[in-house]
Amino acid sequence: MRRQVFLANLFVGFLILCLAPAATLAGNDPLPVFVSVLPQKQFVERIGGERVQVSVMVPPGRSPATYEPTPRQMAGLSRARLYFSIGVPFERIWMKRVAANNPQMKVIDSQCGIELMPMNSYHHHHEGEIHSPSAGGHETGPPDPHIWTSPALVKIMADNIVQALCEASPENIGEFQINYQKFVTDLDLLEKEIRVKLAPLSNRRFLVFHPSWGYFARDFGLEQIAIESGGKEPGAKTLAALIERAKQEEIRVIFVQEQFSRTAAATVAAAIGGRVVAIDPLAEDYFANLRRVAEVLAAAMRQP
Repeated sequence: MRRQVFLANLFVGFLILCLAPAATLAGNDPLPVFVSVLPQKQFVERIGGERVQVSVMVPPGRSPATYEPTPRQMAGLSRARLYFSIGVPFERIWMKRVAANNPQMKVIDSQCGIELMPMNSYHHHHEGEIHSPSAGGHETGPPDPHIWTSPALVKIMADNIVQALCEASPENIGEFQINYQKFVTDLDLLEKEIRVKLAPLSNRRFLVFHPSWGYFARDFGLEQIAIESGGKEPGAKTLAALIERAKQEEIRVIFVQEQFSRTAAATVAAAIGGRVVAIDPLAEDYFANLRRVAEVLAAAMRQP
């Protein structure tokens, strides 16, 4: 009987702890923070240090376009103090529910201060037709949320992060500011490294399945050509047009990411005598990943 009472009390205590609002956290406890995608985790941790505890909504290997939060994540969100949104598709459906689940949680828009560009560098207006962006910059299409592929834009995101952390935990402002400065310095160095790596290339175009690298391409004077358009794989005529363009541009590598099918990319690669290479815009180690992407792109685009 005594054991049953103990277990009952333990269960009630657990429920109280789980349902406790963020405001009841002790002053020296790390801030519970949520982000949407893995790269953001490193950004917040670099600035927040040990003063933050960061959880990620979209786990490795899953797509931010189709992801649905788990009950465990929704329970965790009920205790979060901050959420850094970034504009990926699942947020359009879930952010209102997330906010309603925890009215005390502050949602910070990581895109604040950033001018978004259209998703596709190349898109398919009609089956079999591939159009380049207009010279006047009036290209239409859904906004591209992949802002983290640009180190320059990550610096703007860092401004939003440090401001939110300082407001949420003013007793740690000094630490946040020091961490922020180190983070921005590292981003500057990363940007310079990539620019040096890609500068000698004469062929500046590369072929991707999903157009995740538009901001990266823009920053470093490259041009991505996407196989997928509007979340859909191309039809036969468009695929044939892409294959012909790849041959004209002497492209021999098609870049894919693990969250999407490789079928269409493999078809193009076989037709041009090329190969499929995986690069992941959602990798958690941001600095190591962008260095690897630059190496892979440089090697592929140097090929005759």
